[in-house]
Amino acid sequence: MNNNISLITGLFLLGATGLSQAQVLEMPMEAEPTEIQDATTQPMEAPSSMEPAPTTLPGRGMSMEQVEERFGNPGEKFERVGEPPISRWVYGSFTVYFEYDKVIHSVTHK
Repeated sequence: MNNNISLITGLFLLGATGLSQAQVLEMPMEAEPTEIQDATTQPMEAPSSMEPAPTTLPGRGMSMEQVEERFGNPGEKFERVGEPPISRWVYGSFTVYFEYDKVIHSVTHK
């Protein structure tokens, strides 16, 4: 315990000594600030080919019917593969993976 207190006291004194010997650096200032162009002040338009990502994605456990009702017809439907059967539906900005007829995962496209 005493060793810890001595160590802390020593570190404190070392830090205090270092502060007393600190030097102030003076840097010249420009006479007048230069104007910086801010690119964020002008609105950016998304290319027309890009579809905005949905605020929500199909959730795990939703049925194919529920997904279709809520998000519409997908651009592509890929057939079931493997056992258990996994299929996927590709929408403009996201893809939904199904096991049998239930959502197991949804991902957005980059």
